[in-house]
Amino acid sequence: MLAAAREGAAGSGGHALVILIAGAVVLGACGQWLSRRGVVDLPFARARSTNLAATRGASSLWLVAHLDSKSQPIPIVVRALAITASLVVFGVAVLVSVAQLVVPIPALAWVALAVVGVLVALPVMASVVSARSAGALDNASGVVTVLRTVEMLPRDLAIGVLLTSAEELGLAGARAWAREAASASAINAPLSVVNLAPLSAVNIAPLSALNIDGVDDTGALRLIYSGRLPRELVARLGSEWPSPRRLVPGVLMDGVALADAGWAVINVSKGSWRTVSRIHTPSDDRAHLEGSGAEEVATMLAGAITGSRH
Repeated sequence: MLAAAREGAAGSGGHALVILIAGAVVLGACGQWLSRRGVVDLPFARARSTNLAATRGASSLWLVAHLDSKSQPIPIVVRALAITASLVVFGVAVLVSVAQLVVPIPALAWVALAVVGVLVALPVMASVVSARSAGALDNASGVVTVLRTVEMLPRDLAIGVLLTSAEELGLAGARAWAREAASASAINAPLSVVNLAPLSAVNIAPLSALNIDGVDDTGALRLIYSGRLPRELVARLGSEWPSPRRLVPGVLMDGVALADAGWAVINVSKGSWRTVSRIHTPSDDRAHLEGSGAEEVATMLAGAITGSRH
């Protein structure tokens, strides 16, 4: 943005346009690789973590929740708004540079775009990871919901459970698991799992998942998806569930990693804007969470899974 603004302010809208498009292509490609492969493959700054997986019978449906938690100095709502605002500013800069090919654009317009571009990027740049949040809502509530759901299901009903780690570090756990699942599918071999009951061969294709991430005691129930809408999975849940919505830019859930790997995934959350304001803060502790929401969602999930058993 700064380089493009410098060229635009000097009267060269064409150079500004080239810088913006080339920058978007390069950064987009790097970001795509980093988020999908680099988070697992890069050899430096590594941390060790463990996914927990279990199956009961052979099932293509998995219940997923992440085990880890984190804190950040920037609220998740502010970060999401900043990412959206950055995209808007970029779009405006592209339009201004195109317009400058036809009509003169005052240098002050480019200065204003540069200043706004830097300001909206600061919250994203400041979203560093630390460990000053107990993670009761994000995501102990999701883990409890998954385990409670399995507890309610008939013992002879096949189901898979995946509790990922490193979700808060670029969805690394889910991406590693999805890669293992794809590799096992390619060689027609079962995944390495812990048994809840005698295990037959794991049916890993096609895979579908309900990813539980953030279940508050109050607020609305939400179904969230990324990529293609998994219509069959939504239909399997039933009409008592709300209509699914697309994931907000700047927010990551394990469902994103699984959907990128070809899974049919719905992310399940419950809460309000007040709920979101607690995520990744010291206030996300047991004092602010009773668990009634987890019980409610688990009951609905168990009913939906059992009802679709045929």
